[in-house]
Amino acid sequence: MDMYNFSAGPAMLPREVMKKAQEEFCNYRNSGSGIMELSHRGSLFTEVIERAEQNIRDLMNISDDYAVIFVQGGASMQFCMIPMNLLPAGATADYADTGVWGAKAAKEAKLFGNVNLACSSKETKYDHIPAFGEWKRTAGAAYLHITSNNTVAGTQYHQFPEVIDGVPMLADMSSDIMSRVINVNDFGLIYAGAQKNLGPSGMALVIIRKDLAERTPANVPTMLRYNTYIENKSLFNTPPTFAIYMLALVTDHFKAMGGIGEIEKINDAKAAKLYDVLDSSDYYRSPVARDSRSNMNVVWRMPTEELEAKFIKEAAAQGMTGLKGHRLVGGLRASIYNAMPMSGIDKLIAFMRDFEKNNG
Repeated sequence: MDMYNFSAGPAMLPREVMKKAQEEFCNYRNSGSGIMELSHRGSLFTEVIERAEQNIRDLMNISDDYAVIFVQGGASMQFCMIPMNLLPAGATADYADTGVWGAKAAKEAKLFGNVNLACSSKETKYDHIPAFGEWKRTAGAAYLHITSNNTVAGTQYHQFPEVIDGVPMLADMSSDIMSRVINVNDFGLIYAGAQKNLGPSGMALVIIRKDLAERTPANVPTMLRYNTYIENKSLFNTPPTFAIYMLALVTDHFKAMGGIGEIEKINDAKAAKLYDVLDSSDYYRSPVARDSRSNMNVVWRMPTEELEAKFIKEAAAQGMTGLKGHRLVGGLRASIYNAMPMSGIDKLIAFMRDFEKNNG
C-alpha cells in the first residue's frame, strides 16, 4: 500500500531523495563514512554545502547582493535573531499578525524593541489575510515582518504588501519556500525552517541582503549575528551537516523537475483539485476566505468532531497519515507541500467522497 504523509512538518520528502540518501547513508562517495561522520571542513562536505547554496541561488534567482546562510534553531530562532540584529534602539518594527507563528514572532520582537501590529485577523480566528488598504504601517519602520503562509489557519499571501523605500520586508516562508516563483529582490530577508519543503527539522535557510547585516549592534552575541554566518560561509561552528546534505539533494530534485515555475504549476493543480471537493460539498467546510486560501495547508471541518476523528482514523488505515488539524484549532488539515505527489491528492479525494457517501 502506498503511504502518503500529510503532516504539516516534519513533512514528507521526495521519495527519490529519500532513496538517494539511503544509498549514500553509510558510504558517501566511496569515503567509507556517512555524510554525518565527515568533517564539515573536508572537501566532500565543502562540495555539498557549496552545491546547496548554488542550487538555492539558481532556483530562486538570487543575486550577489544577498547572502544565503544555514542557521541552526529552525525558524523560531529567527524570531529573536531578527530584532536583535535589525531593530535599532528607539525604532519600531511592523508585524503582520495573520496567524500563530506571526504572533509568536511579534511577541519575541517585543523583548528587544517597539512593535506595531500593522494588521491582525486574530478576531476572526485568522481566517483571512487583511486587505492591504486596512494596514496601519509605521512611517520609517525598521522593517515589516510577514508570514507568507500560515500552517495552522491555512491562509497564504497571494500578493505581497507594497515595498516602501527604506523599510525592508522580511518574510517567514517556512511553509511555502520554493513552492512558487517570487521576486527575492522585494525582500530584505527571507527565512524558512527546513522541515516542510527543504529537508529535516532543526535548521533554517536564511536569505539576507548583505547591507542589512551591517546594522547589527555590537552587543549581539557572536552566534546570533548574521555576519558571523556570512563571513564564515555558515561554517563558524559545526553546522547541521546532514540537514544541509538533505537540502542539497532536495534542491537537486527541484532542478530536475524543471525549477520552481514547474513546481508551482503542479502545486496549483493539487490545491485546485482539493478545494473543488470542499466547495462542491456541504459535508466538508473550509473556514478560510477564498482569496486567502493556502496552496500548502488545506484545512476543513466536518459536521461533528466525532466524524472528524473517524475520518482521521480510517484515512490512516488506508495509508494517509497526518490529517489531524493543529491542536489549537482542531478539524482536519492536508499539508500538500512540494513532495506530495498528485497521486496522494487523488487518493485523498477518493477517500473523502467515499467517506461522505458512507457517513453522510
